[in-house]
Amino acid sequence: MSVLTFHRLDGSTYIPEQVAMSAWKSTDISGPAVVGAVARSLEIDTGDAEFQPARLTVDLFRPVHSAPFEVWTSMVRDGNRIRVADAELIQDGETKTRATLVQLRRSENPAGEVWSPEVDVEVPPEYATEPMPPEQFPMYQTAGAGWSNDMTAHQVAERRAYWFRPIDVVAGEEASPFQRAAILSEGTSLITNWGTEGIGFINADLTLSLARLPRTPDLGMRADMHVESEGVSVGTTAIYDRDGYIGTGGVVAVSNAKRQIDWSHRKINNRGVEPDGRGA
Repeated sequence: MSVLTFHRLDGSTYIPEQVAMSAWKSTDISGPAVVGAVARSLEIDTGDAEFQPARLTVDLFRPVHSAPFEVWTSMVRDGNRIRVADAELIQDGETKTRATLVQLRRSENPAGEVWSPEVDVEVPPEYATEPMPPEQFPMYQTAGAGWSNDMTAHQVAERRAYWFRPIDVVAGEEASPFQRAAILSEGTSLITNWGTEGIGFINADLTLSLARLPRTPDLGMRADMHVESEGVSVGTTAIYDRDGYIGTGGVVAVSNAKRQIDWSHRKINNRGVEPDGRGA
């Protein structure tokens, strides 16, 4: 269980902790903190052990401030094979984020063989046989720099991979495999939109698609596709654990060029946070 957590709970109210702060604006909280809270509420309120959380879509259309908020959930369809639930993140009487979770009943795969990509997942050498410790700063990989947590070395125009152990959503409660996958997948925007001058796109949404839940606490993803035109970008990643691919992440992002973040100037410590507590 992590010492660092995104939020603490007061009844059903989420109260953001310092590590939840956004790198874009210090009065807002980060995408992973928002997505983690929404994923947790949907899983707790509407999850079913016989169903696979197969698709989580989160619309991030308003900033969530560093202030208490609630997540309201509702069941849209409770079917035999398909369950659909919605969520709204409510703060100061406004809907700041909206989400949908689709769950599919687990069963046997159909007969026959279908093409799948070769399993060639990348794991940092120092964590090849041992799990990444809790609260360790994420590791990045590019062709020229290999694996490291030196963000300056990875601020290049190359395909990027990422290995991370997400922290817990709320204090005193270990993040579930689904919550960890949701938190990790929010990094799709960083992994696909990060270029030689930093990141100048902010994601308007996130879609996590999962064929199965992760089996390990540390997870990885690799950029699959990125295209941008007239201030709009689309990016996708392949998400994996130590046993292989488990699904994909996808984002649509809008230009935020006037507030572009140069990650090469970010200072980190061994817990992956800057001196002011913001998540790197």
